[in-house]
Amino acid sequence: MPRQIDLIRASKLPSNMMQFAAKGALSVPPDENLEILVYLAKHNKIFGDLARMTLAGWDERASLAAASNPKTASEVLDYLVAPENLRPKLLPALLENPSVADGELAKLAISASPEGIAAMLQSRRVRAAAGILECLRANPYLKAAEASEVAALLGGGKSEPPSVPVTGSAPQVAEAVVAEAGELVQEAAPEAIDEGGEIPDEAISAYLAEHATEIAGEQDKPFKPVGGIVELLGSDYFPVSENKEMVELAAEKAAAEPAVAASAAVAKAKLAAAKPEAGRRDNTLQKINRLDVKGRIQLAMKGNKEERSILIRDGTKVVALAVLDAPKISDGEVEKFALQKNVLEAVLRQIPLKRRFMKNYIVVRNLVSNPRTPLDLGLGLMKHLQPQDLKNISSNKEVSETVRKLALKMYKQKMDAANKK
Repeated sequence: MPRQIDLIRASKLPSNMMQFAAKGALSVPPDENLEILVYLAKHNKIFGDLARMTLAGWDERASLAAASNPKTASEVLDYLVAPENLRPKLLPALLENPSVADGELAKLAISASPEGIAAMLQSRRVRAAAGILECLRANPYLKAAEASEVAALLGGGKSEPPSVPVTGSAPQVAEAVVAEAGELVQEAAPEAIDEGGEIPDEAISAYLAEHATEIAGEQDKPFKPVGGIVELLGSDYFPVSENKEMVELAAEKAAAEPAVAASAAVAKAKLAAAKPEAGRRDNTLQKINRLDVKGRIQLAMKGNKEERSILIRDGTKVVALAVLDAPKISDGEVEKFALQKNVLEAVLRQIPLKRRFMKNYIVVRNLVSNPRTPLDLGLGLMKHLQPQDLKNISSNKEVSETVRKLALKMYKQKMDAANKK
């Protein structure tokens, strides 16, 4: 008798049975169920989304058994180890599974999160594989100490992994912290922050030392906000106060045009230059533009709320992340950052690693609602949302369809559980 997966590949299963298959509800062994779901997720346009949603909530023990088993189908292992699908708890098993190709691990090494890097450096297989280590060395999340360790391994150093346990992933940390916090308050009040207090230099020095390698590589990189300068300040801002750089740009452009157009543009530039000096916002931006990476890091940690709101958008990752380490940062600011679409993905991944931020329900809700939040992070936090917020997200067209469908499913489950009480 042919297996169900063979019938699905041959398109010989009725549509109602295909829907059962995409829900993982066929009466087949767990390994075949997983193989069916992965096949549908990758190849079926009709039931692929449903299969991906089912896989996102698939039983962890069954997933771990598949990740550890060398006999698991290669397509399943490739799906599980892909960065966009990876569950952090499965990573150690996948790293040591000989049936997972080195090429797949090399792809993962390039884009692995900080927690994934830590797990890879614990793996004997990774520590002995020069190709994977070379890819890991190119990872932008690699810290100075880890970069030194990778360099030592590539130089023929000892391949014995350290005994320090691997830290959890962003979703795992978030779940642990939120669970420990108990019932989260729906509208948590922002903490009072003293903007006038002095920030100890030790905190800044520690951050600079920890990220020394990244800073050295980005030292001369100018401030360039994610989304561009117009989006940062608003389109209505520029006609009101054109700064010196804009005037100079207009003059240069005019010089290349016909004489009449040039005269008009220069006259306009002079008129703009004669206007009163720009307000505080313009001065703040000019101040930031004059700073190198180290200067912007110091301002991110010692500056005021307005400066932090601009620097969180810095396209240089080490600067943007410094904002989240600022002692003066308030919960209200982080609530806004968690909902912003014009920040680096690294910023959204870093927020759940801060215990204080994850005690704030609004931060959790905003991260799940943000279409820029990585899928694995959003799915990991979704279980902590209240029914009404799950319902709202299920109809939010900005987030991915996988998130919407899972939110609707969890909303119905929570409502059914409440009605049974």
